[in-house]
Amino acid sequence: MSPEEIAKSCSENMHEQDFAAQALGIKIVSSQPNTATLEMKIRKDMVNGHDICHGGMIFTLCDTAFAHACNNTNKVTVASGCNIDFIAPAHQGETLTAIAKERSRSGRTGVFDVEVFNQKSELLAVFRGKSYQIRGHIIDLENEKG
Repeated sequence: MSPEEIAKSCSENMHEQDFAAQALGIKIVSSQPNTATLEMKIRKDMVNGHDICHGGMIFTLCDTAFAHACNNTNKVTVASGCNIDFIAPAHQGETLTAIAKERSRSGRTGVFDVEVFNQKSELLAVFRGKSYQIRGHIIDLENEKG
């Protein structure tokens, strides 16, 4: 399998098991080695008392994109820390796009940035995640070859 095929397969496998992302309607737009783009439409049940998207929903979208970007090279990787800055509000009916990219990776640790945009390409949030690679693989490449 090519690195691009591995990335796509890893993301598809992770998404099948990610019931939280599925419940929020998060969809994979693309997954390439060390980068991923996901989207989520803001529903009524995602809006807070200020009539804007709950920050936790945006955080979850970012965290999910981060997970895809740092796991799609088929090395099981977890978050060791992350933070988010909200730039502008999101509203019901908007479709948010989260673009996650690796900034650095050395040994078992990495740093990934995620930017969130609405359908007007307005920047809504920036997220930085720190990753730590643990043992294991997302997909079994030996069985994929056979």
